[in-house]
Amino acid sequence: MTETILEIQNLSCGYGEKTILRDISLNVITGEILSIIGPNGSGKTTLLKSVTHIIQPAKGKILFQGKEIQSIPRNEFARKVAVVGQAVEPARMTVKEYVLLGRLPYFRRYQFMETGNDRRLAQHYMELTHTDSLQNQLMTEISGGERQLASIARALVQEPTLLLLDEPTSHLDITHQAQILSLIRRLNQDLRLTVLMVVHDLNLASEYSDRLILLNKQNGRIYRTGTPEEVLTEPAIREIYNTPVLIEKNPLSGKPCIFLSPENCHKRELI
Repeated sequence: MTETILEIQNLSCGYGEKTILRDISLNVITGEILSIIGPNGSGKTTLLKSVTHIIQPAKGKILFQGKEIQSIPRNEFARKVAVVGQAVEPARMTVKEYVLLGRLPYFRRYQFMETGNDRRLAQHYMELTHTDSLQNQLMTEISGGERQLASIARALVQEPTLLLLDEPTSHLDITHQAQILSLIRRLNQDLRLTVLMVVHDLNLASEYSDRLILLNKQNGRIYRTGTPEEVLTEPAIREIYNTPVLIEKNPLSGKPCIFLSPENCHKRELI
């Protein structure tokens, strides 16, 4: 029996008078990796921001573990839901100090210092993300990929049941992309951590996701939800991205793998 951890009902939201998303309804199942895909400007990040209180819905409801998120105290919500953004701003603090910030939702009133348990958890998750060797370095002195791993360690220190990631591999080289998404998959399997993430690269989304949500920029609605095989079809990509592609099975994983078609490459050469 599947259990829903996050439910979005008829959500419409945007910025000011501009509506980006319309009548979005979806369920996130406990223990799955669900990725949001779609063209630039289709509302992928907007959808995540609505889940984290940053954007208030114009219409609809968002329920976490059966409760409307607006009714959940922020500290309680932060103990259960952790967020990793697109890029980590390098703060002038050590990696260890940065990771320990994830324990703030657990601080009692008038508590100013971390406990021994807080430090043990930070050490554990730094080791898990292979950032323990960096713990005494400043965040300003490490690479973008290393900062992203430190950000994931900080999120895990919150001991969440739901992890939200906004393009966790953006601006990273292929080595760090594979490292971060393999880590997310391992955390999902070992800790049964539920993951909702925005992914720009369709092939990465295909390889590392259980299900996909494809957003339609033209109307702000969900175009299709399902497994990578159900969502990533040539007609769907052609319609939503206005780009002809070829889709074949990855010979190693069996997942859909997307290639620009010769037709599209030829057009680009003429431009």
